Amino acid sequence: MKHASRGVSFLSVLLLVTLFSLAARLAAEPVPLQRVVQLALSHSSTVAAAGADEQRAYAAYREAHNQYIPQFILGSGLGQSWGFPLSLEGAAPSIVNLNTQSALLNPSLRDFVRAAKTDWQAATVQSKDQRNQLLQEAVLSYAELSKWEGSLHHLQQEQEDALKMEQIVNQRIQEGVDSELARNKARLATARVRYRMAEALGAMDVLRNRLAQMTGLPASSIETVAESIPALPEIKRDDDLAAKAVQLSPAVLAADTRSIAQAFRARAEHKALWPSADFAGQYALLSTTLANYQQFFTPGSFQRHNGSVGLVLRFPFLNESQRARARAADAEALRAKKDAETAKNQVSQETLKLQRAVEQLAAAQQVADLEYQVSQSNLEAVQVRADAGTASLHDVEDARGQTNQLYDALQDANFELQRARIALLRATGDLEGWVGGSR
Repeated sequence: MKHASRGVSFLSVLLLVTLFSLAARLAAEPVPLQRVVQLALSHSSTVAAAGADEQRAYAAYREAHNQYIPQFILGSGLGQSWGFPLSLEGAAPSIVNLNTQSALLNPSLRDFVRAAKTDWQAATVQSKDQRNQLLQEAVLSYAELSKWEGSLHHLQQEQEDALKMEQIVNQRIQEGVDSELARNKARLATARVRYRMAEALGAMDVLRNRLAQMTGLPASSIETVAESIPALPEIKRDDDLAAKAVQLSPAVLAADTRSIAQAFRARAEHKALWPSADFAGQYALLSTTLANYQQFFTPGSFQRHNGSVGLVLRFPFLNESQRARARAADAEALRAKKDAETAKNQVSQETLKLQRAVEQLAAAQQVADLEYQVSQSNLEAVQVRADAGTASLHDVEDARGQTNQLYDALQDANFELQRARIALLRATGDLEGWVGGSR
């Protein structure tokens, strides 16, 4: 009775798991990969932050460039004066004053503008790198969820078979055919399947929650469409993917662009010691009552409307502080150049590692596939012998258990290969084009 009640409880667990799975599937909404990617890009805070950085860099470029456009300031400097009318914040006391100024000939500013524009280009490239990272995370989460969804039905069948086998063993023990060892083996097989089932359901919950955070969809409503994942391109050993990655990698391009910007900035610091010319102008309407101008002018020489316009020339010839700043900028430019070289070497090395890892994982996947096929053939042969009476029930269950384990190993090997190939697509700049082929 004790063993029978245990079997009933196992069947209850199986029924609950099956009902839970069916309820989840009824509530789920099939969402293709391309739709997930589109939603992830539109909802991502990372992409939005990268876009804000890009806008900030563009605004900094416009700020530097617009110094060539005349700036006008309209104001007033009203006030009482005693004795000679002194200036108020650098301007004579006046009812209305208008000032204008703009850069006209400034070699240093020209290179600072180029540096700001290059920084803006680097921010644009960095934004693309953030976008590719989000694409990779979304695609991997979707592919892993698809893997677990595909394995769930197989695991449910395994669990059903394991519970049936446990019941059969309990009956055989009551009949005196099997021993306690057989019961423990059957319980171990059931426990293994339950563990794998719990692993699958837990992983699916985590992945659905991750995709929900990326896309804004309810986690319980996400169901993958395996056919929407496009086929991965073949990779040949003699393909020079490392060189392609160095040429197309946003990380390398961003490092190169920052290096160029820093070189412009260093050159601008040196050119700050060169002569420069600014355009400047001023107009002021002076008061005849608030300030005693007329006391200091000959009769008839005072006039209320005053203006001046011209060039402001600067000839720096002794500025050791600026020379030190220029030398520091040279050092920063050299550092940026070396960082760009390091980025190229790192991307090249990582891409080569990924390419070789894909080859190894492809070989491992082939081994897992062949082992599973051999195990299936062996299970069929054992089943034939069991039907002929030359093999026992336990021989069939052992062969089925080995086949199930190899099936799980094959699914894991398939996903690990898929993960490495997707990472390689990102490294070579082909990820977005590959995702665009999904339907």
